[in-house]
Amino acid sequence: MITCIREVRKAKGLTLQDVAERCDPPTTPQTVGRLETGTRTVSVAWLNRIAGALGVDPSQLVTHPDRQDLPVVAILGASGVNAPRKAETAVPPRPSSGALAMPVTASIGDYRAGDLLWLERLAPDRFGDAINRDVLVPRPAGRFLFARLIGREEGKLHLLPLTSGARQTVVAAPPWMGVATTLIREL
Repeated sequence: MITCIREVRKAKGLTLQDVAERCDPPTTPQTVGRLETGTRTVSVAWLNRIAGALGVDPSQLVTHPDRQDLPVVAILGASGVNAPRKAETAVPPRPSSGALAMPVTASIGDYRAGDLLWLERLAPDRFGDAINRDVLVPRPAGRFLFARLIGREEGKLHLLPLTSGARQTVVAAPPWMGVATTLIREL
């Protein structure tokens, strides 16, 4: 199995130590390095552990013949644009399993018409993971609210709409929420 663990790790700006500590259960940086280089066989269990540590779907760590990785030609940083020191590739984003999509048809807040948002669906026991994030919350009669989650207490969510001057809204016990995880914007 050919993996692109190293490319994904570097694209996320993580060290071997970072990934090793984020694994569940934690492992050593040496083990992560061996999995990256193919010195150690990458089992499905290891692929799932590393994917969890990197916050990606396991399929993003496997080279697929139908997926074209992009060659990195330059790196834009604080000191300007520089050529990469060695050949690198960027892994195009792929939605995780169960992801939701929301097209933006009119500019609102930080979002522009033409943007596409990918959302991760969260169950009520994970709502705390979305504090200070933009979320989509279902409302009665097939309506939705897209706002910033600013607090929660006793089954109630405190949401701040993205339009300027809007007042806080409280939503009681929604069955799920979608937290915005990826913004796709054409320039």
